Amino acid sequence: MLGVGGAGFAGCLRARLQAGLWGSRGRSLALARLAGAPGPGDPRPSAGRDLRWRQLSLSAAAVVESAPRPLQPYLRLMRLDKPIGTWLLYLPCTWSIGLAAEPGCFPDWYMLSLFGTGAILMRGAGCTINDMWDRDYDKKVTRTASRPIAAGDISIFQSVIFLGVQLTLALGILLCLNYYSIALGTASLLLVITYPLMKRVTFWPQLALGFTFNWGALLGWSAVKGSCDPSVCLPLYFSGIMWTLIYDTIYAYQDKRDDALIGLKSTALRFRENAKQWLSGFSAAMLGSLSLVGVTTGQTVPYYAALAVVGAHLTHQIYTLDIHRPEDCWDKFTSNRTVGLVLLLGIVLGNLWKEKKTDETKKNIDSRAEN
Repeated sequence: MLGVGGAGFAGCLRARLQAGLWGSRGRSLALARLAGAPGPGDPRPSAGRDLRWRQLSLSAAAVVESAPRPLQPYLRLMRLDKPIGTWLLYLPCTWSIGLAAEPGCFPDWYMLSLFGTGAILMRGAGCTINDMWDRDYDKKVTRTASRPIAAGDISIFQSVIFLGVQLTLALGILLCLNYYSIALGTASLLLVITYPLMKRVTFWPQLALGFTFNWGALLGWSAVKGSCDPSVCLPLYFSGIMWTLIYDTIYAYQDKRDDALIGLKSTALRFRENAKQWLSGFSAAMLGSLSLVGVTTGQTVPYYAALAVVGAHLTHQIYTLDIHRPEDCWDKFTSNRTVGLVLLLGIVLGNLWKEKKTDETKKNIDSRAEN
């Protein structure tokens, strides 16, 4: 009883002091806190005490934080808490799978799910290899010093074992495809292993990443069709490479000072203040290649409408980019997921439109035949 009475007296006294110090605003806040509402610095009541304060978060970072503690460093190593990279790896696969669909049909959902799982695993494997190569550099950069290997949360031996697990699971996904695609997918391993080293030897590591990240533009088509059609796959692959040069150059501007100090290279250091001119050129090349893909595959109005939206998005992205503000570079970088999703939507709707166009053509032919 004394404990309860003392706590009540202390709470009342604290409320009166806050009301006197903060005026009417403080009086309202203090009375609210006395009534049981938490203040800005107070912990939220537990879910068992008050479900109103329970906050459910389904973000990738929240999922990683809620995982068992021993597992969290491995999930961060594969960047599961930052899924933007997985999206950027996965989307070129979806473009290719969508373009390979029969006229009037949706993309193959089984293939989309296989490639989605493969994208998570291969992006995780690529990040693991990257962090193993760059562990000494990561320690010197503020943004990367907390990565699990650089921070000492995971040893090199543990990283190798984890890498083996990811690659084994990815191989299981690959073996679900046809023989042509298995051989094609296996050929990408050389790129996955070597591209993290490119920043040591060339100012164009973003180009190496483009070759690696857009391999799915080739693999998605072959998984559906049985082989690659160069007239479709090569311009699609090239457009993906140009896209990677856009978003990863923007990303690289976040680290340009640290990279210069520790001797790493990037297109951000190569372009310096001329970023917008280069990025505009890459955008034009990307849109030109995608237009060629549309012509080759007989795409319809929704596809070209999507290209117009993509072009407008890229124009705004480049025009408003502030290369001297890392937070703006990050925002522009992550906005490229929208670019990829808009293009995918255009491909799907354009392919569905083909059926309508084909039906109208058949009706015209039949009516002419009757006449």
